[in-house]
Parts: sequence; structure tokens; C-alpha cells
Amino acid sequence: MQKSSIRRGAAAVVALSAAVLVVTGCQPGDTDTDTGAGSSTGSPVSSQPTGTAVKTCAAGSLKARAYQAADRPQGTGTGAAVVQFTNAGGKACVLRGHPTVAGAANGSPELNVPLEVTPIGSASPVRLAPGGRAWLKLTFVQVQGEGDGYCESGSAPVLYPTMVIGLPGAGAHQVALDDGEFAECDGTLTATAVTATKPS
Repeated sequence: MQKSSIRRGAAAVVALSAAVLVVTGCQPGDTDTDTGAGSSTGSPVSSQPTGTAVKTCAAGSLKARAYQAADRPQGTGTGAAVVQFTNAGGKACVLRGHPTVAGAANGSPELNVPLEVTPIGSASPVRLAPGGRAWLKLTFVQVQGEGDGYCESGSAPVLYPTMVIGLPGAGAHQVALDDGEFAECDGTLTATAVTATKPS
């Protein structure tokens, strides 16, 4: 009787183990399915199911635009701009890090003037589903006064029709402001890292 009970117990354990394997084998986190499809904004990578491998966004899969920020330094120049990136590709991808920034003289990338960027804030990867968006904010040394304006440092203000924004591993993107040109002083600015939260 004792041996028979042991055999029945062992069979029950095997059956239970098989059932557990069947259940855990179809958990969402074990597939490459894009669970973020349809989201209009990015999301931190840490919030995604484990086991989902997502590559850095290719330059060709991104659409970029820029517009003047609502929250900007006092003055008559651009002050601050928000750059928006949209995943125009068919697969989820990741953006990360602080940007490089260059003014494009006459709107020509080959005449780029690199600007000195001071990164602010921490950087975390942002996962973009197809159609998802992420942002970063650029804050310039503000132009003062009317007309052509002036810089408090004594240097002359500079106007750029477009700027070229680079992101680590995701290429360089030429953007124009929706409402004018980029006006800045001293060739320096601060920049946030790309984020899933739309800045003001």
C-alpha cells in the first residue's frame, strides 16, 4: 500500500507540473507582441512586459517637429522650444538620452553650427509604439529688446531657420519652428533628455 501511494503521489506531481508549464507558457510577457500599439505617447521601458526586445528607433522611422514652448525665459527671442518625435514606423522602438543641437545656417545642414548643450535632468529609455510620441525641451539664452534685439553678454543675436537635433543611435533630424525662426544668444542652451511626458 505504501509503494502504491508513492506512485500515485509522483503521478500527481508530474501532472501538476505539466499544467503549470501550459499556463506560464502563454503569459503576455514571454512574447514579442507590441502591447503598446495605439498609444499616442511614449512610455518608460521599465513599464513594459519583461522579455520584450525593442531596438533603438531608426532615423527613417521618426518624424520630428518643433514649436515654441509655453514656459520660456522672458525676452523677444525663441527662449525655449519643444521638439516632438513620432514613431512613423510599423514596430515599437526606443529613444533615449540628451540631444546634440546645431543651428542650420540658411536652413542648410551642411552649414551646421554646433551649439554648446548643457544636459539637464536624468535620462531614461522611452518606448514608442507605432504612432507614439516623445519630447525634449531646448532652452536658449534669450534675446532681449525690440527690433533686431541684443544679447546681455554683448554678442549679437543669431537667427537659424532650422536646427538639427541628434539623438543617441537615432540619427539627426532637421526641424523648423512651427511659428518662426530660432533666435538665440551666445551659442549655448540647456536640453532635457527625451521623455514620455510632454513638457510645457
